[in-house]
Amino acid sequence: MSTRITQSMVQRSLLADLNSVADRLSRTRIKLSSGKEITRPSDDPFAVSRAITLRSSLEETRQYQRNVNEATAWADTTEVALARITDAVQRARELLIQGSSDTNGPEARAAIAAEIETLIDLIKQEANTTYAGRYVFAGTATETRPYDLGPSDAYNGNTDAVVREIGPGVAVRVNVVGSDLLGQGQAAGDDKLLHVLRDIVDHLRGGTPADGEALRGTDLSRLDDSLGELNRLRAVIGSTTNRLETAQSRLLEIEEANRNLLSETEDADMAKTLIDFSMQQAVYQSALQAGANIVQASLLDFLR
Repeated sequence: MSTRITQSMVQRSLLADLNSVADRLSRTRIKLSSGKEITRPSDDPFAVSRAITLRSSLEETRQYQRNVNEATAWADTTEVALARITDAVQRARELLIQGSSDTNGPEARAAIAAEIETLIDLIKQEANTTYAGRYVFAGTATETRPYDLGPSDAYNGNTDAVVREIGPGVAVRVNVVGSDLLGQGQAAGDDKLLHVLRDIVDHLRGGTPADGEALRGTDLSRLDDSLGELNRLRAVIGSTTNRLETAQSRLLEIEEANRNLLSETEDADMAKTLIDFSMQQAVYQSALQAGANIVQASLLDFLR
């Protein structure tokens, strides 16, 4: 039994073919304009899933980079403050050696004591250094000024560590606690920097032979110990900075690798896409011309 092919069947078939070619051409045009191989999840579900994973990994890496940048800035701020404190302590040491000589009279020693008191306030001022509005020597109590200027040497912060996560499960401490270096003065009797400097001031103003012996002996030794602790803390900050720089380099490499993989997954091959677009455009134009010849417009076409 033969089947008669009607004009409407030819038209429907032709329209279906034209729509199919036009749809492919439209998708290629979108790919060409966006530069992306994947424009919707249905294009390649596996590639879409992989792209989502890579984007998540890329954002995580960038967050670690931001953490490293902040930690580096925090460490740099701390190092600058410690360098200034070091300069002040070295000046205090020079004054101590000068004032410990018995050739100095009471007035000369009082003047030296006054200058050391000025250095004490300078040291506490540096201990109140801030980064982005937060006190770097106050532990995690970053909104609290660690030290008040004046006779009180009490520490107002806490001793908690400020840490930054620079990788999966990798955290770095970036702060120095003010009381670990400066202490809390004579009232605490902790034998740290402020305690030592206050004792030096008292011995300079005391004027007795015992005070002179203390200046030349225990005071100088204690101040050198404080200076050694200061240098140790600076070395710790230096090693932390080196570690952060290494982490930043590693994160940049990871970011570059993830970006390349994401590009391979999402980005279209522009040369191939241009060729496909040209071919599909030619096919579409040919189909239109062929369709115009196949589909009869009216009964008059049969009478010619």
